[in-house]
Amino acid sequence: MTAQTMEELVSLCKRRGFLFQSNDIYGGIKGLYDYGPMGVEFKNNLKQAWWKSMVYERDDTEGLDASILSSPVVLKHSGHEDTFTDPLVDCRACKSRWRADQLFENNKCPNCKSEDLTEPRPFNLMFKTAIGPVDDGSSFAYLRPETCQQIFTNFKNILDSTSRTIPFGIAQMGKAFRNEITPRNFIFRVREFEQMELEFFVKPGTDDEWHEYWINKRIEWWVNQGIKKENLKKIEVEKNELAHYSKRTVDINYVFPHGEEELEGVANRTDFDLGSHTKNQYDFKITSEVMKNSSSTTKLAVQDLEEKNWYIPYVIEPSAGVDRGVLALLNEAYREENVDKDNKRILLSLKPHLSPIKAAVIPLKKNNEELVNLSKEIKSNLQKLGLGRVVLENSGNIGKNYRRHDEIGTPICLTVDFETLEDKSVTVRDRDTMKQERVSIENLSEYYKKYFN
Repeated sequence: MTAQTMEELVSLCKRRGFLFQSNDIYGGIKGLYDYGPMGVEFKNNLKQAWWKSMVYERDDTEGLDASILSSPVVLKHSGHEDTFTDPLVDCRACKSRWRADQLFENNKCPNCKSEDLTEPRPFNLMFKTAIGPVDDGSSFAYLRPETCQQIFTNFKNILDSTSRTIPFGIAQMGKAFRNEITPRNFIFRVREFEQMELEFFVKPGTDDEWHEYWINKRIEWWVNQGIKKENLKKIEVEKNELAHYSKRTVDINYVFPHGEEELEGVANRTDFDLGSHTKNQYDFKITSEVMKNSSSTTKLAVQDLEEKNWYIPYVIEPSAGVDRGVLALLNEAYREENVDKDNKRILLSLKPHLSPIKAAVIPLKKNNEELVNLSKEIKSNLQKLGLGRVVLENSGNIGKNYRRHDEIGTPICLTVDFETLEDKSVTVRDRDTMKQERVSIENLSEYYKKYFN
C-alpha cells in the first residue's frame, strides 16, 4: 500500500529527517526544501544509481558537471529568454498571483474564490543575478533553468577530448532554478531542484528509433528502482503543447499522492540546440527552424566519414527530476502494517541500494562496555566494505530502534546480545519480513555483501 495522502509522506519526512521546510525557523520560504540526514543519503543513492546506469554501465556516454551561472547569450540563442514563461494572473481582490493554466475552478482565485482576475500575461521563470562588484544591470547572468544547455555548449570540447563518434551521450546531474509562480505539492514543484539529464546525440534519420529506445529504457530503470510498472504511464505530449525545440516528447507519468503527473520526459530535440549555438556561416544543412544570428564562432557539427559531408546531430533527451524521483519512490515504498491486533508499524520498503542506512548495529544494553565495544567493531568493519552508511544505535531499546529503522527504510538490523559474547554470532532482522536469524561474526562480511549484491 502506497501513501494515501501527501500529508502522510510530509509527516514521515519531517519526523525521520528526510526533508524540512527551508528557513523553517523564520517561517520558511515557499518552494524551497532542505534534505535532512536521511534525505541526503537517499537522494545521493538515487543519483548514484542513475549515474551508474547512464555512465558506468554504458560504453557510449561521458559525464559533465558544468557551471550553474549561465550567460544570457546562451539562453537567448536557446530560446529561453523569449519562450521560458508561464501565464500569470493577479487576483484584484486578495492580491495573490497564480498560473492561469492551473485555475481549475472556473477561473476563480484559489485563495478567495473571486472572479476578478487580470488577463494572463507571460512571466519569465528565470532567476537573474549580478556579476561583478557593481550591480548596475549591465553585467548579469541567469541561474540555469535546466542543466542541458551547458551540455550543448560543451559538445565540441567533449567530442575533441574523448574522440567520441555518433551516437554517444553526455550525462549531467545538478541544480536548476525556476521562479515558479505557485510552487505546490511538497517537493513536486519547487523553485530550486536537481535534474538528471542525458543528451544523446544521433544521426538524423535514426532519431525516431533512438527515441523509442530511451523511452523504454527509462521506464525499465524506474521499475528497477522499485516503482511498479502499472504505476507508470506513457503520455504522448500533444503537438500544440510541445516545447519550442521538440519534434516529439513522451512523458513518463507516475501516480503521486496528489494525482498523476510527470516523473520524467523523453524528448526528441532534433538539431535545434546545437544548431542554435552554431554560427550560420558553414556549409551544412540545419533542418529545424533555428536562429540564424548566433554570435558563436564554433561549428557544433560532425563529419560523416563515409559520405564526407558535415551535419548537426539530433538529440534525444531523457530528463528526470531528482526531487520528483525521491517523492515517487518514498510514496511507492510507504507501507502501514499490522504487527498484531494492538500494534501497527510504518515502514519504507525501499530497494536496499537506495536505503539511506544499509544496516544498524544495536547493542542489547547501552551501558555494557563489552557489548558496545564489540558493536562498534562490527559497525566499523561493515562500513569499510563501502556499500553505504552503517550506524551504531546505542540506546538500549531494541523495539524502538526496530520501529525507527523500519520507518527510514534500513534493510537489516544487527543485534549484539549477551549470547554474542559466547557464540560469536549476532541476530540479523530483516525489515520487510521481520524474520530473524543468527549469523556468525566471522561470516558477517560475506553475508552483508551477498545481501546487497
